[in-house]
Amino acid sequence: MNITKTGMFSIVGRPNAGKSTLTNALVGEKIAIVSNKPQTTRNRITGVVNRGEAQMIFLDTPGLHKAKNRLGDYMVDIINETVADVDAVILIVEPVARIGVPEQILIDKIKGYQLPAILVINKCDTVEQDAILPVIATYSEAHEFDAIIPISARNKKNLDVLLDELDKMCMESPQLYPDGMVTDQTEHQLFAEIIREKILLNLGDEIPHGVAIEIEREEIRENGTRAINAAITCEKKSHKGIILGKQGSKIKKIGTDAREEISRKTGSRVYLELWVKVKEDWRNNPNSVKNFGYEM
Repeated sequence: MNITKTGMFSIVGRPNAGKSTLTNALVGEKIAIVSNKPQTTRNRITGVVNRGEAQMIFLDTPGLHKAKNRLGDYMVDIINETVADVDAVILIVEPVARIGVPEQILIDKIKGYQLPAILVINKCDTVEQDAILPVIATYSEAHEFDAIIPISARNKKNLDVLLDELDKMCMESPQLYPDGMVTDQTEHQLFAEIIREKILLNLGDEIPHGVAIEIEREEIRENGTRAINAAITCEKKSHKGIILGKQGSKIKKIGTDAREEISRKTGSRVYLELWVKVKEDWRNNPNSVKNFGYEM
């Protein structure tokens, strides 16, 4: 690649606005887990896109929400830190002609840091085209964005238009990430997030928010099979039984779904062993939050 300029862009918005879906679509592969549950993303996830002479670094952030525990505090801190230290902000919103509290807070941060910003109106495939105009008008009154772009991250509609605008914001700079690198996450971080995604998809609303995943051991056997041992930590004894399911049915389904995706991602056969342990109210324990990798 002949990279001569770079740009670092934070992707911010309320929970479920489509930040991770957009990140994956821009990068061209899945680096951030996706579910219809809020607070799916817990950490800042870096995605790298090389396009022409520009290298664009995207920082996918947790959805802005009111923190209810120490883990929530960490997630809000990640948003604040990320917005403060980028070349421009991508504020992603839904096609609704009303500015909610999370959006107003983020607009105020953009103004406070005097950052260039692009408003991305996502999920435009879910409404009539005429419904987009009032959304544009509402946000234009709230802030003078450098660009306002309606997109569908799910269908990859108008992503080239967004990338063209971001290219203009890139600054002369040497290449920051090597060719072929699409994220700075380790394999074990990716594996843990895949397992957590399958828990989000297979369980109810409350329990998934109280789980953390640790890859405790990985062995690559002579035949190339990856043998992975992972622990699922939950907050209550009653949650452990729900995660396991009747006669282990839930944990088996979670393990099968995760194993298949890890296998596709690595191109290897995978043996995945999961077990569940309880650490009461770990999300409110600063040491536990830190030990699970949620630290600034």
